[in-house]
This record gives sequence, C-alpha cells and structure tokens, in this order.
Amino acid sequence: MIDPTALAVRVEHALCTGDGLCAQYAPEVFELDVDGIAYVKSATGELLTGSSAEVPVPAHLVLDVIDSAKECPGECIHVVRVSDGTAVAGPDAA
Repeated sequence: MIDPTALAVRVEHALCTGDGLCAQYAPEVFELDVDGIAYVKSATGELLTGSSAEVPVPAHLVLDVIDSAKECPGECIHVVRVSDGTAVAGPDAA
C-alpha cells in the first residue's frame, strides 16, 4: 500500500539557475554538480543526473524540500504526492 502522505521530488534541469538554495535547504536530497545544475540524490547519496530522476522525500525533510521548491528562483523543483502524482510544491502546484 502506498502512503498517501509520501512525497517525491525531481528537478527540471533546463530551468535550473544554479543558485543552490535547494542544496542549502536539503543537502541530503539536492546537490549542485560541476555543471552548476542541481540534481537529486538517492538515499545512498548517489547523484542522479537523468532528466526524469525522481527520489522519495525523507519524512524528516518534507518541509525543507517544500521550502526549497517554493524559494527556487528557477521554479524547477517539482514535489509530488507519490500516491496520485498531485503537485504539492513547485511550478505545477495550485
């Protein structure tokens, strides 16, 4: 059964401005690579560079990840509910 409160996050790389706010808010989830673009990290810390890479948001970092999406100047961070794909934060959120 999927937890209805579980969230996932991804970065839309083409819109990333490289400001690094996301990595400041949630360094366990985001990292800027040598190209200056933010990427999500797996639970083991591996940088996921694929354009559709999406990772679960650890429960203790939910507010930090949501804040990073809200504050992102490039509006490139998408936080969605795992159960139904509803946008919780980011450019597609209501």
